[in-house]
Amino acid sequence: MPRIVTYNVHRCVGNDRRLDVPRIAAVLAALNPDIVALQELDVGRRRTNYVDQAHEIAERLKMVSHFHPAFTVEEERYGDAILTAYPERLVKVGPLPGHPRMTALEPRGALWVEVEVDGRPVQIINTHLGLVPREQQVQAAHLTGSAWLGHPDCVWPAILLGDFNATASSVVYRTLTARLQPARRLARRRTPTSTFPSPLPVLRIDHVFVSPGIEVRDVFAPFEPLTRVASDHLPLVMDFDLG
Repeated sequence: MPRIVTYNVHRCVGNDRRLDVPRIAAVLAALNPDIVALQELDVGRRRTNYVDQAHEIAERLKMVSHFHPAFTVEEERYGDAILTAYPERLVKVGPLPGHPRMTALEPRGALWVEVEVDGRPVQIINTHLGLVPREQQVQAAHLTGSAWLGHPDCVWPAILLGDFNATASSVVYRTLTARLQPARRLARRRTPTSTFPSPLPVLRIDHVFVSPGIEVRDVFAPFEPLTRVASDHLPLVMDFDLG
């Protein structure tokens, strides 16, 4: 049964303020995923010792990685990645629109990789939305439009996942669930899926959304000693089959 994980790794700095890329890799290795979507990665940044975090985590998991910088300052990059051991191809990376009147907000982006699961192509889109509700709404509408989920190449089955900075009561969530199903609702058993803040998670802001053709078996947020300290978010895990 394939397993996919989305995880905001907070540039691999834990709640103990320790920079520890191997610890993030250890969290993921313990989950034994087939596909990983990561947010808040540093690549070549002074503040995190110039490490290519996407490459190092992928190497430790024996996966390949595709990284998209949401923003770049000279040689320093910061953004999101998709890792997998399955056959894959990069389809698209790109920025998401921001708030039309708030130009100083942190840039956001998305990353789309086609992954071959049991011989079938599955579209995987990883993203990290902004913090301002109006900004998030613009970004969610863009993701559900013709550039991403509505693109002719985005043939189901598809999985959209990441850190949406929005709960199930938000307009953003309703925008996304008008197009895809929230995996948590489709799971056969109810397990905790709150991911933030990791020491005492009370908010569901990391989500997995699925198209027809994805049969959700389980969704959970592992609340373990290591996950509670490694990042300010818990990872969110989905086990699934192809219908």
